[in-house]
Amino acid sequence: MGKNKWRWGVILDAGSSGTRLHIYRWKDPEKALHSASQEEHGTLPRLMTEKKWTKKIRPGVSTFGDKASEVGPDHLEGLIEHALKYIPKDKVKDTPVFLMATAGMRLLPQIKQTALTREICSYLQQNTDFSLPDCGLHIQVIKGETEGLYGWIASNYLLGGFDNPDKHQHGKGHHTYGFLDMGGASAQIAFAPNMTEAEKHANDLKLLRLRTIDGSPSEYKVFTATWLGFGVNEARQHYVENLQELYTTGSSAEIPDPCLPKGLRTTLEGDVVEKASDLTLLGAGSFDECLRLTYPLLGKDKPCADHPCLLNGQHVPAIDFDVNHFIGVSEYYHTTHGVFGGKGDKAYDFATYQQRVRDFCSQDWDDILPGLEDRKKESRYKNAQEACFKASWMINVLHEGIGIPRIGLEKTPAANVSKEALEHAKQSGLLDAFQPVDKIDDIEVSWTLGKMVLYAAGQIPPKSGDDSLPVGFGSNMVGPTPPDFQFAGSSWRPHGTYPNGTHNDKWDLEAEDLLDKAKSKSTTGLIVFFLAFFLILYVFRKRDRRMRFYSKVITFFRGSGTRRPGSPRKVSGHRSSGGLSSLTNKLFGRPSATYERVLEEGEADQFELGDYDSDDERDREHEPDHSDGSDGASSSSSRFGRTSGLATPKVNVFEPTPSIASNIMSTSGSALNRSGLVVRTESRERLVPNLQMLNAGRRSRAGSPTRQKSPLMSPLQED
Repeated sequence: MGKNKWRWGVILDAGSSGTRLHIYRWKDPEKALHSASQEEHGTLPRLMTEKKWTKKIRPGVSTFGDKASEVGPDHLEGLIEHALKYIPKDKVKDTPVFLMATAGMRLLPQIKQTALTREICSYLQQNTDFSLPDCGLHIQVIKGETEGLYGWIASNYLLGGFDNPDKHQHGKGHHTYGFLDMGGASAQIAFAPNMTEAEKHANDLKLLRLRTIDGSPSEYKVFTATWLGFGVNEARQHYVENLQELYTTGSSAEIPDPCLPKGLRTTLEGDVVEKASDLTLLGAGSFDECLRLTYPLLGKDKPCADHPCLLNGQHVPAIDFDVNHFIGVSEYYHTTHGVFGGKGDKAYDFATYQQRVRDFCSQDWDDILPGLEDRKKESRYKNAQEACFKASWMINVLHEGIGIPRIGLEKTPAANVSKEALEHAKQSGLLDAFQPVDKIDDIEVSWTLGKMVLYAAGQIPPKSGDDSLPVGFGSNMVGPTPPDFQFAGSSWRPHGTYPNGTHNDKWDLEAEDLLDKAKSKSTTGLIVFFLAFFLILYVFRKRDRRMRFYSKVITFFRGSGTRRPGSPRKVSGHRSSGGLSSLTNKLFGRPSATYERVLEEGEADQFELGDYDSDDERDREHEPDHSDGSDGASSSSSRFGRTSGLATPKVNVFEPTPSIASNIMSTSGSALNRSGLVVRTESRERLVPNLQMLNAGRRSRAGSPTRQKSPLMSPLQED
C-alpha cells in the first residue's frame, strides 16, 4: 500500500545522563488487519524503527531544574529537528509526541519537576505540529514501576512471548520473560509470577490489557518494582561516602579504593589526577574486597514489612526460577559485554565472568592503559576505571539481591519446552535464569518501545465494538476499568470511517491494494522495458547486423519474404505474394488507387534474368546513379527490389498492333491473366495508348557490373 498506510510515533526518553529520541512506525490497524493472514490476527501491531531514527544528547533534562525556560531551545530543539527529517510532512499532525522523564527527574523536588514538565509541554505545543492533546498524559515524570512495566512489554514483544506463547512455554503454563533494567540512578524489575504466587499476591500485581490486530483483548498480571538510588552512578556515590567514613583520618588525604585498578588515583567524583590533593582515591585493585564493600549497599539488613523482600526491605513476590527467566538491559548488558566481554559470548556464565573481572581488576593501571588504545576514544578510560565497581555491584544485585542462580556454579533449573524451542533457547541463552541483551532481531530493547506498543494497540478497534475493555494498565482489581487505570493515550476510530467522516469499507481497502499492485507492476514493466531497450542497442551496435535486420523487415512488408532467391515474383489477379500486404488485403480489401501489372500470354518470355549480387551495399556502391525509373517513386521501388537479392529484369518493350490494341480495349477494363482468370485493371484505357512510353525515361543498365555478368542480357536500345 502507499505511504498512507503508516502510523508514526515519537518518544523522548529523558534519563538522568541525557535525553534520547526514538521514532517508531507501524501499519494503520485497519489496513494491517486487511492484509494479515489468519495466524497473524492474534498478534500485536508490528512496530519498526531504524538506528538513524534515534539520537541522544547530553546532559539530562534534570539539569534544567533551575533554568526551565531554556530546556526547549537549548535541549529539545535539536531532537525535534532530527525527528522531522524522517517523518513525512503530511503525517506530523497525526504523530503523537511523548516525553517520559525517569530517575534523574524523580530526584528533583516536586516544584521543579512541575515547572519543567509545563515548560516542555508549552514549547512542544507552540513550536511543533505533533499531536499533543493532553500535557498530563504526554509529558510525564513516570514512576519506576511504570518504566519497568514498559520494559517488560518491550522484552516479551520482541521475544515473541505474546504472539507465540506455545513456542515459549517455560513450564507450569508460563510463557513470558522477566525484565531487569539498571540505569544511572535506579533499577527496575518486572515479571509475571507463577500461578501460586499470583494468587497469593494478587493485590501487588498490575493488570495490563493489550489488543491484537483483530480486536481481541489480552490480559496479563505483572509485578513491577523499582529501587531508586540503585543505579550504578547513585550506588557509586553511596559507596564513596562509606569509604570516607571508613578510612578518613585527620592526617590522611588519600583513601584506598579496592574497586579501582592498582595505582589509579582519582578525585571523589572520579576525575583522574596525578598527585593527591585534598581527598583522593587510590586504587588498590582487590576484587574480592570490592565485592565485600559493595554488598552492604543492597540493604539486605533493612526490615521487611511484607514478606518476601529482596533489596532495601522492599516486597517482591517469590521468584520461581524454574519458569521465570530474566533478560537484563542497559548496565546489565554494558557491564558484562564491555571491558569484560568475550568474542562470541551469547550467554552469561557467572564463573567465566567473575574470573575475567578478577584478572582485570588485579592489574596495575599502567599495564591496562596500553590495551585501551583499540577502544572508543571518548569512553575508553572512563569505562576502564569504573569497570571493577560496576561488575562488583551488578554481581551483588543479581545473585545476592535478586537471587538469580550462578550459572556455571549452581544447577540451572530445567525447562519444560519442546525440543525445537529448547535448542533455539539454548543457543540464545534464553532458558538461563539470566541473560543480558542489547538488541533482539536488531531492535534495541528499550522501555520506550513498550510504551509505543501500548499506544499502537490502543488504536485497534475492539472486536465486538465494545470499548469497555480499554488498552492500558492499572491496579489488579475486579471490574473492567480500575480507578487508577492509565489509558494507552490513543483512540480508535470505528471501522470504515476516516477523521472527516468519509466511509472506507472493504472495497476501498481492496481498491487501494490493487492500485499499489498496479504501481508496483508499472515500475517493474518500466524496468523491463529499459532492459530490453538496452539489450536491443547492444545487439544492433554493429552496422552489418542492423542492415540484415532492415533487409528482412523490408522484405516482409513488400511481401517477398516467401520467395526463394533468384525466382521471379509471382503475380496473380487477386493474390499478393505474402507478408503484411496479404493480411491487410484480406482484412480491408484492395485499395482502389493502386493497380497491378498484368502479364499477357507470351509476355513472360520477354523477361530475362541475369546474375545478382546478394550484397545490397555493393550494388549501391557500383551504381549510385542508376534506377529503374526516372522519378522518385521508381527509384524507391527499384531500391526495394534490390534489397531482396534479385536483379531487375530486362524488358523487351514492343509496339502493339492496332488489332492487339483493339482486343485489349474490348475487354472493357478486364484482361485474362496466364491462368485464364479475369483480372480487373481499372486504368487500362489510360495505360494501353501509352504503352510505347514505358521505355521513356529509362536509362541503360548496360554499364552495371551486375548486369554484365550475364551473357544473355543486352543493353536496352534507345529510340
